Amino acid sequence: MVTSVTSFGRNGLSDWLVQRASAVLLALYTIGLIGYLVCNPGLEFEAWKALMTSTPMLIINTLVVLAIAAHAWIGLWIVTTDYLTRTQLGGAATGVRLLVQSLVVLVLLVYVLWGLLMIWGGA
Repeated sequence: MVTSVTSFGRNGLSDWLVQRASAVLLALYTIGLIGYLVCNPGLEFEAWKALMTSTPMLIINTLVVLAIAAHAWIGLWIVTTDYLTRTQLGGAATGVRLLVQSLVVLVLLVYVLWGLLMIWGGA
């Protein structure tokens, strides 16, 4: 059996489950925030700051940042492995794909660290 070093999970099923679980978490988070905003029409900065700096929201926001990174990595890994092939690029496909995937990892790492700094830096 061939295993991919650049895959997020151990196999395609693991990647599929991680992507679906992250999508559900992101959907619930979005619905929850929209619900909060609808139920608090006169929301002021102090109330919003109190919500976002509460420990449960710090944890939820951290999980959401990690879910976005996992979701994006799996999606972009699939795109790069499907479209950066020898058929499209010729003999340099493996090197180009590895370069693009490395750049994606670097950007996602910067985004995660930046997100965590924003979430926990003000707490």
